[in-house]
Amino acid sequence: MEPKGDIAMIGLAVMGQNLILNMNDHGFTVVAYNRTVSKVDDFLNDEAKGTNVIGAHSIEEMVGHLKRPRRVMMLVKAGQAVDDIIDRVIPYLEPGDIIIDGGNSLYQDTIRRTEYLRARGLLFIGTGVSGGEEGARRGPSIMPGGHPDAWPYVKDIFQAISAKVDDGSPCCDWVGNDGAGHYVKMVHNGIEYGDMQLICEAYHLMKDSLGMSADEMHKVFAEWNEGDLDSYLIEITRDILAFKDIDGEPLVEKILDTAGQKGTGKWTVINSAELGIPITLIGEAVFARCISAMKEERVAASKKLRGPKPVIKTNREKFIDDIRCALYASKIISYAQGFMLLRAAAAEYGWKLNYGEIALMWRGGCIIRSQFLGKIKEAFDKRKRLPNLLLDPHFKREIRKSQRGWRNVVATAAKKGIPAPAFSTALSFFDAFRSETLPANLLQAQRDYFGAHTYERIDRERGEFYHTNWTGRGGNVSSSTYNA
Repeated sequence: MEPKGDIAMIGLAVMGQNLILNMNDHGFTVVAYNRTVSKVDDFLNDEAKGTNVIGAHSIEEMVGHLKRPRRVMMLVKAGQAVDDIIDRVIPYLEPGDIIIDGGNSLYQDTIRRTEYLRARGLLFIGTGVSGGEEGARRGPSIMPGGHPDAWPYVKDIFQAISAKVDDGSPCCDWVGNDGAGHYVKMVHNGIEYGDMQLICEAYHLMKDSLGMSADEMHKVFAEWNEGDLDSYLIEITRDILAFKDIDGEPLVEKILDTAGQKGTGKWTVINSAELGIPITLIGEAVFARCISAMKEERVAASKKLRGPKPVIKTNREKFIDDIRCALYASKIISYAQGFMLLRAAAAEYGWKLNYGEIALMWRGGCIIRSQFLGKIKEAFDKRKRLPNLLLDPHFKREIRKSQRGWRNVVATAAKKGIPAPAFSTALSFFDAFRSETLPANLLQAQRDYFGAHTYERIDRERGEFYHTNWTGRGGNVSSSTYNA
């Protein structure tokens, strides 16, 4: 019998099931397989009942249902599970067949797997998929990278099931070789951490400092969602603040204030340090989750450590607008830093990233989708080699308009003892980035004093390094390497 399957999916958790149903809706025949095979039958008898989905009870059966070249996608936990499935599938494939990892894998693993399968004549794709359960079902943002020869064979499927922007363009395009797709998804998740932390700081200021109720904050976020801050995360924050528990009280106020994380934000910060890119806002967002998890220690410290009362007595409407300015300006900084990291990674790993297309891929379907990303795409469309988003005329203008309120919020939070790490670090980065001179000259003198690490001089050519015998007791031998 002629195989009918267009693509196979391994992994029938919610994301896998929803992607299968999405593909089925768009006319593709999907072969479903799960290591616990009873889940295959459960899926076919429930969510996939009446569809064209084909169930398979073994990998051999799954591959037998697929048209050539076979396309096998998996949505399983990142790490060893991905390698295990790859090794189980390989014996049933032939040269030119394609394996796709749709999970949140570390980009370095995707680079390794691309080469591992290339050596066996197989094509590998590592693709970021963002949008959660709803996105998977109705249209996610998809960020594929890996072996470029594989793209023509999955393009129609991926672009058909992805989210679409207003003009119908799919939120999916080829990102780049080997680990590029998973790298872009990693940075997306890091920016997501930043966006969420900024919103939480705005909420904290309104709730604890202005004494606003959940219903009052709901109205503020609803208003913000109609303007420049229009985004999925602002939208769901609006809805969360309006949601009531069974006793009629806001459910959000009953949730323990300890945040979890799965690692992609941490990976982003680690890689930024390796590449020397100061994504300070994402870093603070990661650490804010870490300190939130220190719940028992914070409770104990709150009884012993004293600071100013957090109550802000001011014109409420004016201060709420200042918070909006701080949120918007800090968001611009976060994305500017994220694209700085993408640019550095492209140079480091030899990827040809299209920053405007990345912004388009994030414009719909994904967790950070927003009106704001359209402006980022416009910025890179106008100037493909734009060195930093902060230098784009639109974003320069927006920062200028927001600056007074932003500074007022950061200053007020500091004076009143209200933690606002993301707002604060965004402003510090902005002020450092626009400074012609920073105190790193003293830092370099210190490094040379204790470690003979050398320094450059402002009255000499760049690239010439000097060492001073600061005490008269040291020698004239300098360190063999120089790190800026």
